[in-house]
Formats: sequence, structure tokens, C-alpha cells
Amino acid sequence: MMANHDEPCCGPPPRAGQKPVPAPPAKGGGTVPENAILIPGGQAIVGAHKAIIPDDGESPLRKQRLAPFRISPTTVTNAEFAAFIAATGYETEAERFGWSFVFWAQVPEAIGATVAVQGIEWWRKVDGATWRDINGPSTGDQACHPDHPVVHVSWNDAQAYANWAGGRLPTEAEWEHAARGGLGKVRFPWGEDEPDDDTNFPCNIWQGDFPNTNTCKDGHFTTAPAQSYQPNGYGLYNLVGNVWEWTADTYRIKSLKKQVKQKLAGMKGYKLSKGGSFLCHHTYCYRYRIVARSGTSPDSTTTHQGFRMVWDA
Repeated sequence: MMANHDEPCCGPPPRAGQKPVPAPPAKGGGTVPENAILIPGGQAIVGAHKAIIPDDGESPLRKQRLAPFRISPTTVTNAEFAAFIAATGYETEAERFGWSFVFWAQVPEAIGATVAVQGIEWWRKVDGATWRDINGPSTGDQACHPDHPVVHVSWNDAQAYANWAGGRLPTEAEWEHAARGGLGKVRFPWGEDEPDDDTNFPCNIWQGDFPNTNTCKDGHFTTAPAQSYQPNGYGLYNLVGNVWEWTADTYRIKSLKKQVKQKLAGMKGYKLSKGGSFLCHHTYCYRYRIVARSGTSPDSTTTHQGFRMVWDA
């Protein structure tokens, strides 16, 4: 398959139709968890001199001074999100809309026919898909593992959780600074060693022919546990691969071509995600790199979108 990184493989389009009124975020007085990792402040590196996917806004390389902050070693898990729901009664946007986007190969036969997204048919609109029932109604027992990243959470849902937990979403600069693990201008959180389809599996991404065949040689068809694979130099897990991670920032790019496409597609106000997911592959979506980025509407929910928390130090 030819590389086609300009296609919207990282997420489906925004929801169509009138948006339900979001429930107000639950207030919380959460303290910083004991396992939150202190990231030293200083001059952070963001972006790259030469972009691999220029239209995504990966370049230029710039430097930004950051204050120290604390970050969760993993993305928020299903167990952690369940505690938030139990404490607040919060209803996610997927639950309010009544549906969410599920990758085609995750949809059980019992669900029946689903609506495919034109041009990216591997995304299917599945009624009843939520963070609890990840692949559709009555699939929670098979798919919603307590130690896996929570998915089907929108940017608005992540903001509500952060507010309850007394933290916030990271900025792009904070996320990249933490992901580099003290290694500087490296491509991946572990360095420069490239993953492949056969022998080297430092993160949870696709192996095989996307989107048709995943050989699962890394042992995972969809998400892996949030705390899996080797952590980076700061002790952070799965910063690339597994699930995309929402950030606090709006998705802005310098490419005039992409700006026009964004405007025509109604992408104003999209939120920035980092890290790639288990659906990334170098032939199609080479976005499991530190500088890679993607933009998604703040109400979007899918089976490969999660988030992690930061707290001011």
C-alpha cells in the first residue's frame, strides 16, 4: 500500500446534527496522585526542523520555556473513569448522542449492519457504543478492561474529568517535553529505533495491511493495558501508539493548503491530539512519533481516543 498520510485515518468527521447540551462539569477537589511523575521545567523542544507530514503542522522546530509539572504515568484507565462516573453521575457525549465511531473490525457480527463513513469506511457509526460498551451494546464484558485506556471520550468529557480530578490536559509543549524522556530531539519516546511488522514492537501499533489485516504480532488487536511496554526515561507509558491523547490546545497549522481544507471541512475549533494509536502504520498513518499531531472536533468519540492528566507543580 502506498503511503497516504494526508488522509483522515486518525479520526472520523465531526458529528452531524444538533449537539445535545453538555452536562455541567462536576467540581472536584482531587489531590495530585502519588504516582504522578514530576517533569523538570526548562527549555522544551517542540516540533521538528523537517516535517515528515508537513500538512499536519509538525514544523518548525521551536523552543518553549516550561515550568515544572506533574503528569500521570499512563492514560486514564477504565477503572479511573468509572470512579469519576460513580462519584459525579456524569454522562459522556457518546451516551448523550446515543452512538459513537467504532473501527470496523471491532464491530461484532451480532450488531448487524452499520453506517460507514464515506472515504474512510473502516469507521462505523454504532448505536450504543460508549466507554462502557466499547464495540457496541452488551460488549463491555469482552472489551472494557479495567486497566486499559478509557476510550469513546470526547475532549469535552476529558475536560470534565480533569476538572473533577483537580488537574488539566497537557499542552502540546508539555506533552512533547514529557514524551522525550530527557533524550532531546528524538523521533520516539525510546529514541530512534523504528518499530516494524516482524520483530521490533516497542509500542502498540498496527502490523500488516491497514485497514484489512492486522497480524497482531505485538499481541494486541486493539488497546493494550495502559501500563504496558517499556516506559520512557521519565517513567511514562504508551506515549505513542495505543490511543490518541487529547491535549489542551487547539489544532492550528501554518500550511495555507491545510488551512483552506480545514475551513472547507468545518474544522475550525478542532482540538489537538498527540501520540497516534493502535491503528497507526508507517504505510498510511505514520503518526506514532513525538512531533506527529492530529486535529479532531471536541465532541468526537472513537475506539482509539483517550487522554492523560497533568497537574501544576
